[in-house]
Amino acid sequence: MTRIGVIGIGKWGMNHLRSLQESGCDLVGVADVDKEKAKVADQYNIKFFENYKQLLDEVDAVTVTVPTDKHYEVVQECLHAGKHVLVEKPIAGSAKQGKKLMDLAESRGVVLSVGYLFRFNNAIKRMKEILPTIGNIEYISCRYIHSTKPPRKDSGVIMNLGIHVFDILNFVTEKIPETVVATKKNVLHPDLEDSASVLLRYKDFFALIELSCMHPEKARDVWIIGEKETVYVDYFDQKILRYPLRVTYDAVERKEQVVDPVVMNEPLKDELHYFIDLISENVIDMQGNQGKENYYTTLMAELALQSATKGKEFRVI
Repeated sequence: MTRIGVIGIGKWGMNHLRSLQESGCDLVGVADVDKEKAKVADQYNIKFFENYKQLLDEVDAVTVTVPTDKHYEVVQECLHAGKHVLVEKPIAGSAKQGKKLMDLAESRGVVLSVGYLFRFNNAIKRMKEILPTIGNIEYISCRYIHSTKPPRKDSGVIMNLGIHVFDILNFVTEKIPETVVATKKNVLHPDLEDSASVLLRYKDFFALIELSCMHPEKARDVWIIGEKETVYVDYFDQKILRYPLRVTYDAVERKEQVVDPVVMNEPLKDELHYFIDLISENVIDMQGNQGKENYYTTLMAELALQSATKGKEFRVI
């Protein structure tokens, strides 16, 4: 049985603990710089470590849920110790750092997964299946907006929210944009944007992305306007609507919308199960890891931030 520990016991670390407890792994312990988190370990009847390096001596794998600016340092240490790692997104503060971690994992022969949990969302998986049937993509419109909780203090909405959308688009379209241009608004903090708009230009279509932690609505959805059909996906509520629609100068052919049924799942649980299975089955090939980092996902977020700061369009590929 795979021995697993959790490094970082904030809100998301608690979610990992709850899901891992039900996963069938051997949940060994937790590590956090806050000594008060020892109470959490007591609740789960597992060990507590103030220094995560001590935890590494007793596990085969870890999930890392520390603040973003600590990802590179902690993950690097875990990989050097020969441990399998699932780190919450982003993999690191830059694409360059992410590439170093991917290379290190491969050289050490261990699994490195990144917490892009929407790859395990059944609505997103179904969207990926539908895409080949809708004809050429004309354009895509996405929203990841809310104001249901205070904003994070370690990253703005581009790196925190937008990176999920970038990964979803990379995952379902299997395409990388040629360029990225973005604009942002900073209200609460001079260095962390609260809202942003990102335009991704692909060879044959474009994608518009709205990001905000100041919006009164909570929405995580995407419209894909295709040549033969338009698809709406609400990946928060895991719902899909399909609109058969063809527009020409001569006529508009429109049929009734169709609900495409989705069996709701808990993506985090499925993601962690998948990570454990990779370790158990010794699948260390990066291409065989559905949870692998797409180098361009972090790069797109980096370039979007640079574009919003400098007012320039940047080439991705």
